Amino acid sequence: MLVLLLLGAGGALTWGIHQKLEDSVEKAARKADNPPAPVEVVAIEHGLIELRRTFTGTLEAHAEFVAAPKVSGRVEQLHVDLADGVTRGQVVAVLDDAEYVQAVARARADLEVAKASNDEAASLLKIAARELQRIDNLHGRGLGSESQRDTAKAEQLAKQALVKVTKAQIARAEADLEAARIRLGYTQITAGWRGGSEQRVVGERYVDEGETVAANAPLLRIVELDPITAVFFVTERDYAHLQTGQRATLSTDAFPGETFQGNIQRIAPVFRASTRQAKVELRIANPELRLKPGMFARAMVILARVTEAVIVPVEALTKRNGREGVFLVSADGASVAWRAVQPGIRQNNRVQLTGEGLSGRVVILGQQLLDDGKPIRIAKQNEPAGP
Repeated sequence: MLVLLLLGAGGALTWGIHQKLEDSVEKAARKADNPPAPVEVVAIEHGLIELRRTFTGTLEAHAEFVAAPKVSGRVEQLHVDLADGVTRGQVVAVLDDAEYVQAVARARADLEVAKASNDEAASLLKIAARELQRIDNLHGRGLGSESQRDTAKAEQLAKQALVKVTKAQIARAEADLEAARIRLGYTQITAGWRGGSEQRVVGERYVDEGETVAANAPLLRIVELDPITAVFFVTERDYAHLQTGQRATLSTDAFPGETFQGNIQRIAPVFRASTRQAKVELRIANPELRLKPGMFARAMVILARVTEAVIVPVEALTKRNGREGVFLVSADGASVAWRAVQPGIRQNNRVQLTGEGLSGRVVILGQQLLDDGKPIRIAKQNEPAGP
């Protein structure tokens, strides 16, 4: 009986060992059929991300004034030259005024003639009035005829009309004299711009002293450099994100490594048909006048920002069945789970994600070997990508 019991116990033990061996072999076979995929992972980041755009454009003068004479003549003097400072109302050029001085003298003489004619007409009117009075007195005593009175009355009316004519001639002569004086004043060309600062700079000189110029011919281009304007063009994709007052950071090739702060001053309400782009103007403070019109410029504008965003490297994004998503690493680091996501703001090599359960770590290399629930072997743990 004891022998039978011993034989039964030994058989049971042998069967248990055999069963464990079979389970181990089966697990090994399954593991061999679905080996863990080597991947690289990175921790999901939570923080600030910004949508930035850099636009290229050109610097332009904030305002400009073209000094030009209103009359023709020879340029006698230029009081300023290229790069000289100019104050509002300053005389910047003088034309030869001899002809216009003579025109003033002639107009003044014509005025004196008109006044003399008026004095003469006034005297004749007084004589005609006395003659009519004398005839009226005679007619009252029955000594004058009606025809004599009619003649005297007609003479008085004629002299009154002559006085009116000479007064009109005086008014015309005064107007001619004033016009001649104005034209004489036009021989001195002033920098009479409106608005902006009191000081500007000569940006271009178009003529030399001694040249004869026509009316309205440009002599000098006077520009305002503080502030200065940066002009660039944007597409429809970025247009909706822009608004007046929005801050921008400007850089130029002339001053590498330096940036200048400004803000959007104007946004064109229409797009150019040829380029499908809209014009945008930036206002940049330029107190030291270092920035010059015509310089090439780059303007960086923050179009949008999210302060508490879920952020991963762009490499974490992959597609499955036409949808974008990421592979989340399980807490024990042994497998991955597929999560569909909605990408948002991209900044450098970082992207904002929107979706459910986005925490922990994501796979950034080796996604082509993965499916939902696939076992993995972490070959490298990377640091979160910086901004």
